[in-house]
Amino acid sequence: MESAILLKRITILPMTRAEDLLEGDLLIRRGRIAYLGPSRDWVDEDGLEVYQGKNKVAIPGFVNAHTHLGMTFLRGFADDMDLHTWLVDKIWPMETKLRPGDVYCFSLLGALELIAAGVTTFADMYWSMEEVARVVTECGLRACLSQALIVAGKDHPERELEGGLRFALENRGAAEGRITTMLAPHAVYTCPPDFLKLVREAAIRERLGLHIHLSETRKEVEDCRIAYGATPPRLLRNLGLFELPILAIHCIWPEEGDFSILAKAKGVVHCPTSNLKIAAGIAPVTKLLSSGSNVALGTDGACSNNRLEMLQEIKTAALLAKTRTRDPKALPAFRALQMATLGGARALGLEEQIGTLEAWKQADITIFDFDAPHLTPCFDHYSHLAYAALPSDVTAVMVQGRWLYKNRRHLTLDRPSVQQEAVERVQKLMSR
Repeated sequence: MESAILLKRITILPMTRAEDLLEGDLLIRRGRIAYLGPSRDWVDEDGLEVYQGKNKVAIPGFVNAHTHLGMTFLRGFADDMDLHTWLVDKIWPMETKLRPGDVYCFSLLGALELIAAGVTTFADMYWSMEEVARVVTECGLRACLSQALIVAGKDHPERELEGGLRFALENRGAAEGRITTMLAPHAVYTCPPDFLKLVREAAIRERLGLHIHLSETRKEVEDCRIAYGATPPRLLRNLGLFELPILAIHCIWPEEGDFSILAKAKGVVHCPTSNLKIAAGIAPVTKLLSSGSNVALGTDGACSNNRLEMLQEIKTAALLAKTRTRDPKALPAFRALQMATLGGARALGLEEQIGTLEAWKQADITIFDFDAPHLTPCFDHYSHLAYAALPSDVTAVMVQGRWLYKNRRHLTLDRPSVQQEAVERVQKLMSR
């Protein structure tokens, strides 16, 4: 008999529709969901692992649709400043000291945090992405990876594109299919139109999507209009980039004519905590949704958030939408949770594989332990997850039916050694 895992008598939130919640069993075979429904008497099988679901809640693993995993070393390094000062004066100079081994180590540290918080898939834009791909292969997560492309002021921008393209082609489908790739022009203020045209041509030729920061600050929008006579979304549309699958990050300052353009993106990624921390603004999420955009959630990097877990983003997104519209029903708990699951999967083009718990989808599952004072009593599971749950309530995580985290213990990474090496590497890096 093939090995299988049975989640027995567990609360299942498929995240398809709010009314689809059920108490029952979920059977996993060969990394996929073979059955979910009412509890049954199962025939004993060799190798069948039974996981008892009393007080447990199973949901699709969270999708962190935008982060910079290697930036964990800068958590707390540069806080309480505006985006331009933060990037130009603090972050970019420090990042010039990074070596590939540093990115590997700090990405392992980020992977520890993602897994323990119930994130099973992340979209990453950073440097030395071969090292991040190594981390994904080793830790068992699923990821959409992109080499960051910043070419403003560089003499040979085509070389940047060649490197990003080489990474994307060599790594898509790696890690047993868990890695997908994109091209990642950083933003319109770091990638001029002539370069974006080259990116478009390469993306069309190789059937790749794009991962790009867009309309993150008022300054970005104003500078783009002065330089090119268009807002960032309109500039990308004029250049033909919206003919490609686009992962549009932030979109805090879209103007009236931008909403119909953004609706063509695979996903608009809302990063509420990061946006609040740098005082960039509050994205018009309800208007984006009503205009047809698929809105996903992301944390951004650990130095602008300062956490990589999604419960904070779910709650913050819901509360901000209510406050911005003065409507307590603007973004209900279920819809906010769906942005962090199915919305993220759609944004990465993975909705046929993950994002909901349905028969024959990949078994990327996060299990919460509801046996806690702050989750007792439970009138509404969606409400508790969106507004009351903590990352420490995550008790188990699996990707493709493989346990990465069980009984609050990492099974694919050695947490003490990763943390110790990260501390030592930061000390060396700061002295360079």
